[in-house]
Amino acid sequence: MIPELGYGATVAALGLALWGMVAAATGGRTGRLDLLRSGERAAIGVWILITACIALMLYAFLTFDFSVRYVAFNTNRGTPFYYRVTALWGALEGSIILWSWMLSIYTLIVVVQYRRRQPELYPWVLSVMLGILAFFLLIMTVPAPPFERLQPIPPDGRGLNPLLEDSGMITHPVALYLGFTGFTVPYAFAMAALIVGRTGEEWITITRRWTIIAWYFLSLGLLIGGWWSYHVRSPRDRSASSSSPSSPSCS
Repeated sequence: MIPELGYGATVAALGLALWGMVAAATGGRTGRLDLLRSGERAAIGVWILITACIALMLYAFLTFDFSVRYVAFNTNRGTPFYYRVTALWGALEGSIILWSWMLSIYTLIVVVQYRRRQPELYPWVLSVMLGILAFFLLIMTVPAPPFERLQPIPPDGRGLNPLLEDSGMITHPVALYLGFTGFTVPYAFAMAALIVGRTGEEWITITRRWTIIAWYFLSLGLLIGGWWSYHVRSPRDRSASSSSPSSPSCS
């Protein structure tokens, strides 16, 4: 049941994102507020549906639902609770869910902050952000579906990559994704400024704080990743280290 529910929520979110993109752009071009408000409701709906996808995937991990291919390939019955949660973004398909969810949150923040403050740029900003969301939802729907069903259902999963069973797994990807997706907001404002012909410094002023916040998260993620790479070694490295003869001590 979870694979079907998850895939259905993904397809519905893709449809809403596409509609919201078109509605917001049409509302910005024609001045129709009803279409713009429909685009905003679509953005809210996309966030709700992607949140449901995350909840379904987490439930599948926590209950060892190996009918979901992604769960079977990234956990097993011996995986501790903590790593069953972080396994959500342990591979490509789950990472795209997390990426899309964060992008949908940024989209909602833009709706709350700018729907009345930037009436000329805002419709196009919303349209661009929903268009980017639609792209990632399309990936979740066709080339990399996270809720693909696995048949026959195995008695146990393959397990998470041992290198990913580390505390850095919960902070490094999350910080990186917050940084990468955060840069979508300045990009959307830049595109909106080009569309409406306001190519001065106004959009740079508006998005300066967004850029700093995104840069902060990206830098934090890189620092955590550097720390992680130096304190974690693969089982092969540990085996080689333990089997190598000790160096003679100086007398």
